[in-house]
Amino acid sequence: MIAEAKQVLKQYFGYDEFRDGQASIIEYILDGKNTVGIMPTGGGKSLCYQIPSLMLDGVTLVISPLISLMKDQVDSLIHQGIPATYINSTLSSNEVEERMEKISLGGYKLVYIAPERLESFGFIRFLNTLPIPLVAVDEAHCLSQWGHDFRPSYLGIYQAVKQLHSNPTILALTATATPQVQADILHHLHIPDQFKVLTGFQRTNLFFQVVKGEDRKRWVEKYVQKNHQHSGIIYCATRKEVENLYLFLEKKGFSVGKYHGGMSDTLRQEQQEAFLNDTISIMVATNAFGMGINKSNVRFVIHYQIPKNMEGYYQEAGRAGRDGVDSECILLFSPQDIQTQRYIIDQNIVNQELHDNEMQKLRDMVDFVHTEACLQNYILAYFGEHTDIECGHCSNCLDERDSEDVTRESQMVLSCMLRMNERFGTSLISGVLTGSKNKKILDWGFHRLSTYGLMKEKSQKEVGLFIDYLISEGVIQVEGGSFPILKVSLKGKEVLMGDRKVSRKVQPTVSAIISKEDGLFQSLRNLRKSIAESEGVPPFVIFSDKSLQDMCVKLPKNPDEFLSVSGVGENKLTRYGDLFLHEISAFLKDHPEPAVEVVKPSKPRKTNHSDKASYMISYEMFKDHMDIKSIAKERGMSTLTIENHLIRAFQEGVMNDWSILFSETEESLIESAVSKVGSELLKPIKEELPNEISYFQIKGFLAKNGQD
Repeated sequence: MIAEAKQVLKQYFGYDEFRDGQASIIEYILDGKNTVGIMPTGGGKSLCYQIPSLMLDGVTLVISPLISLMKDQVDSLIHQGIPATYINSTLSSNEVEERMEKISLGGYKLVYIAPERLESFGFIRFLNTLPIPLVAVDEAHCLSQWGHDFRPSYLGIYQAVKQLHSNPTILALTATATPQVQADILHHLHIPDQFKVLTGFQRTNLFFQVVKGEDRKRWVEKYVQKNHQHSGIIYCATRKEVENLYLFLEKKGFSVGKYHGGMSDTLRQEQQEAFLNDTISIMVATNAFGMGINKSNVRFVIHYQIPKNMEGYYQEAGRAGRDGVDSECILLFSPQDIQTQRYIIDQNIVNQELHDNEMQKLRDMVDFVHTEACLQNYILAYFGEHTDIECGHCSNCLDERDSEDVTRESQMVLSCMLRMNERFGTSLISGVLTGSKNKKILDWGFHRLSTYGLMKEKSQKEVGLFIDYLISEGVIQVEGGSFPILKVSLKGKEVLMGDRKVSRKVQPTVSAIISKEDGLFQSLRNLRKSIAESEGVPPFVIFSDKSLQDMCVKLPKNPDEFLSVSGVGENKLTRYGDLFLHEISAFLKDHPEPAVEVVKPSKPRKTNHSDKASYMISYEMFKDHMDIKSIAKERGMSTLTIENHLIRAFQEGVMNDWSILFSETEESLIESAVSKVGSELLKPIKEELPNEISYFQIKGFLAKNGQD
């Protein structure tokens, strides 16, 4: 069965191998087992039902929570030569009837619907006239009231499916589910735990960063200026903040849109379409935007304010880099945002148990902001997946910034707070410290305090940001609701007594995701956009950025070579092969040595190499006797990326002396460990080996033996 499924994978989707977990899920489905698949965003969940739908007789029903997801996926399937449709509230009654008639005649292999449609007795009666072998429940976390996006309509799915005479297999899929939510999914859909496929939540192509104590508007302005050619989403907690940031960026001349619940349905749809079609590159939005958006080339997601829980944060951040290309997820933190989220929770949740649960989730989110450990590991642990291996490419893992001692400045702030009897907030405290002549300060007599004007060389905004930093470090604690007041914490008292130092790291410079534009990639992207406009679909439906990058690397010269490009199936070869082959050929005539796009997820490049593949640049630096850590620092990349570059240099035959990686003895030890525990996961292999043998050496051994 899996061999046949692989043929379908290559024919329609253009991939040679399944990703982790896909083969197991497909095998269970083809064997008629109800199954749960928990895979990270971008991990290929959709293929887990799309491939069986092409192998099973009848029509597969896909239950999806948002109509935008239906349209995107149907557009993509049609371009891959797969007959699919959707039925939702955007269609007229005549359109619904026409589609239902075509479904009855066997005109589609997949039909997308919202869960509410299953509440209609008439629709269930219609479904009972069809051969339905499979029902796929997308975003299955919506089943759980303990999840971040509970939808009561999802609770009726199992009973509705049980009414279908064809007795279809059920497949539930989600990307974000804590152990508690996973248990709810299994319970509500009556799926045995043995048919749960959990591939892990790690997204290795995402770079996570937390930025504290910055002027957020200016930081965002610099960031989008450096990354203006790429698509990104900026999430805000409130509609008001969306409007403010949108107007700020629009006045600065950026290609920006907005999306929140206070806008009309028509305007929201227009903005969404413009973003999907790359007409605008930046979307400023509340969390109302994005669920089910299938745009694969989002290169960055910025959270302008702290989200209320980790599930929402990881799902929203995970909309970056769905195509597998390196992308950035940045959280801009300011302590007052905690009060905003508390207020939202207080206003929207009256059930005490659920309220307490949401408040705990918010505390978990705040702990994420403050952790000095690996950010990716914190996320994984939240979802029940524990590892001791640092990701090597989050801001905490790569943090080599110098620290400055700010103990004296901290004592100034704390002394001022005590002299003001710890009864006021950031604004008034920073006003006193900078010598403001604000009427309230004068009326209260604070201008007579010894701390008045103590930091007058700084602006009130700078002092306010410094106070935010002290709050984030636990030196100051926040109390109160809508009008929070600041108090000296136990840690703050130690600072005042001189028993504790306070240091602050120099804030990182704003990075650019792609430091050097590659001409061929740009040419292909322009061609893709032109085709997309003529066909009325988003550009990523034609080809993903990853496919375009693979074309830049492989430089196909004929249809057979074009078919070897990642994401090119037979239908796309027929539709677009000639156009892209011609574009590549024309570019090569004008540019004999085209550059390969170099994507980076962290710090700005320090070097400016000539046009060549990124892995070759790393190889040449390694050949010049630079160690991996030095190369990573020089190139602004993670050590993990440099290691992968060197492994590729071996695979491409550029490097051939494996003794650089391991001695004969070390190779023998690794070989024994692999034969004992297998080659699928690195951690079990590492646990069988002495500590001095690294993961890099293990990966090198697997690459040498074709087991990577």
